[in-house]
Amino acid sequence: MFNEAEWNAIRLSLTVSGYVVLFTLPLAIPLGYVLARKEFRAKWLVEVFLNLSLVLPPVVTGYMLLLLFQADAPVGRFLRSTFGIRVAFDWKGLVVAAAVMSFPLMVRAIRLGFQGVDPRLEMAARTLGARRTRTFFTISLPLAMHGVISGSVLAFARSLGEFGATVMLVSQRESTQTIPLLIYSMRDRVGGLDAIWPLVAVSILLAGAALAASEFLERRTQRR
Repeated sequence: MFNEAEWNAIRLSLTVSGYVVLFTLPLAIPLGYVLARKEFRAKWLVEVFLNLSLVLPPVVTGYMLLLLFQADAPVGRFLRSTFGIRVAFDWKGLVVAAAVMSFPLMVRAIRLGFQGVDPRLEMAARTLGARRTRTFFTISLPLAMHGVISGSVLAFARSLGEFGATVMLVSQRESTQTIPLLIYSMRDRVGGLDAIWPLVAVSILLAGAALAASEFLERRTQRR
């Protein structure tokens, strides 16, 4: 049903989405908690910066990432010379672009999860002598787990469909073609529109499965 290039695109898309969740979740959880519980002057600025990629055209976000991570840029040059990491026009750029585009969705869901936790429960734990860290890991985080799960699945599903920022940062290369990039490259081939349908079906199935899993796990968490 799928040729080698299509299988590689499917595997690469799943791998990139997995890396995005793995690398961004440790940052999204504390950030979501801070935005849900803390008030500070620059909070609005943090929220604007965080959600900017949701309203900017994805190609603009990709262009800004390219300026940041290209080989002759300070960040790109530092990563290349210090750690041997190349982001622009490399598969690592797939992870960076997908992470930037999906991170706001993850943080928003996690923030809503923490906002749904009654602060009085945290105050009661603190009154009984629990430290902030213990209160967070034993009270706040377990009760907000449905938000964490929803945010992780949303980020995973969004990463599967990322195209605009990716095509700017990584471009069209055979070794870095995810499902969206391969679909786009097949569009102008002879008979390409008909050949695209299996990849479209896989995209729909993967996105639907991710959302269904999120709904199932969220309801299971809430029952507990």
